[in-house]
Amino acid sequence: MDLHLRDLRFFETVAELGHMGRAAQEVGRSQPALTKCIQRLEEVIGSPLFERAGRGIRLTPVGEVLLARCRLLRAASDEVVREVRDFAQGAAGHVTLGSGPIAAEHLVPELCRAVLAEAPRVKVDVVVGPSFDLRSQLRQGKLDLLVGLAVDSDPELVSHALVEDVVVVAASRSHPVFRRRKLEMANLLDYGWALPSAHIPSRQWLDLAFSARGLPPPDVKLESGSIALLPRMVARTELLTFVSRHTLALERSADLREVKLQATTLRRDLGVTYRKAGYLSPAAERVLKLLRQKGKALFGKPA
Repeated sequence: MDLHLRDLRFFETVAELGHMGRAAQEVGRSQPALTKCIQRLEEVIGSPLFERAGRGIRLTPVGEVLLARCRLLRAASDEVVREVRDFAQGAAGHVTLGSGPIAAEHLVPELCRAVLAEAPRVKVDVVVGPSFDLRSQLRQGKLDLLVGLAVDSDPELVSHALVEDVVVVAASRSHPVFRRRKLEMANLLDYGWALPSAHIPSRQWLDLAFSARGLPPPDVKLESGSIALLPRMVARTELLTFVSRHTLALERSADLREVKLQATTLRRDLGVTYRKAGYLSPAAERVLKLLRQKGKALFGKPA
């Protein structure tokens, strides 16, 4: 015969009150029902659990041992219920978040702070890389969510735009480009450049912007797969670079300045992306909801 958690809970109440009638009132059962519960437990264990003590009852040594084990079982079962409830409500669990370099610098720190403030038991793993690389991992199910360039032409993915990202040409404030009275796109080719690697979308867009106007590509003197390094690399040089205004805003110490030219201004959306047919755990759903509701505000906070 198996032990039942309900019988153990009733037994614990009887043991704590030391009186069958009061215990029956406490649990909302009849006294005969509680008596049968105790008899079932005694049959399973093979020993009496209570003995008479005046007008009430008290535990036998075997009953004392069972009561101690009951308390452990109750604590464990309560913990199981809490864990499952927290998981179901998204207050616990594990989320793997991919992040493009701009979002990693400007959004992810505030996002993680907000997630942990709401749900301290959620664990967030952050994978940083170019958005187009991370999309492959997202399709394979290695990521739950991706914060980076929004996509609108992939049938496997769903994106929600969070904030506009504007990528511009920039240089140190002392750069000679700022002494030109009239600036045209061809003039930018008079200088060397520090640019992202050729496979990064912003670099590809810039190269196409020049070629679409019949111009050669920029003369790249420094190339990096880390977009975050570019402002630092050009701060004390006469190189031009191509970076997000969000990044530019944080580079005050580098003393950089935007080279304002409409033809070299890239506007795009940063958003949160997930698989259309993929499963999102309650914790991942919680992070997605937080991003959609507060992503723009979180992005605007200083890192």
